[in-house]
Amino acid sequence: VQLQASGGGLVQAGGSLKLACAASGRTTARYYIGWFRQAPGMDRDFVAAISGSGDSIDYADSAKGRFTITRDNAKNTVYLQMDSLKPEDTAVYYCAHRFSTRVSKSWKTYSSWGQGTQVTVSS
Repeated sequence: VQLQASGGGLVQAGGSLKLACAASGRTTARYYIGWFRQAPGMDRDFVAAISGSGDSIDYADSAKGRFTITRDNAKNTVYLQMDSLKPEDTAVYYCAHRFSTRVSKSWKTYSSWGQGTQVTVSS
């Protein structure tokens, strides 16, 4: 499975960005894809995850009400719409694939990773 993340950039606090994760490989549409983020010197944190069908979604508390994860299996792409961004959202954002039909918030359970895209929110 290969993943390509894009859409990061520099935005002012309160602004929005939409990240995209393009996936390729066998049966990627059947399993969970998650978004994680990592700030310098910090652990890699869970942001959101979506099931293969899109009917099961989970968010970190920090993302609830501000971020929306969706997927378009016809395009093999998962999106993360981020609104009301805060400076503390600044991080490298990664998408990851997990060969499972069960959600997980642990980055250690995801086996394929994109290269990351930088999100910087200025105050």
